[in-house]
Amino acid sequence: MHTVEPIVPDSSAFEFEVAVETQKTPGTDQIPPELIKAAGRTIRSLIQKILINFWNKDEFFEEWKESIVVPI
Repeated sequence: MHTVEPIVPDSSAFEFEVAVETQKTPGTDQIPPELIKAAGRTIRSLIQKILINFWNKDEFFEEWKESIVVPI
């Protein structure tokens, strides 16, 4: 893991849902947006909580430095 300055503020559930719904192509993880959309709100809520947890700890996996940021 790599410690970095936080660059992404906590997002609301609404902002996260909008980002998921507007995503059209997979990111570097190659997870199709349709899979995340089909997973349902419960799974998307868990994903959001995991991401916020990482952001609050200021720790990211090396692979996450290659992510594509989608404005919300």
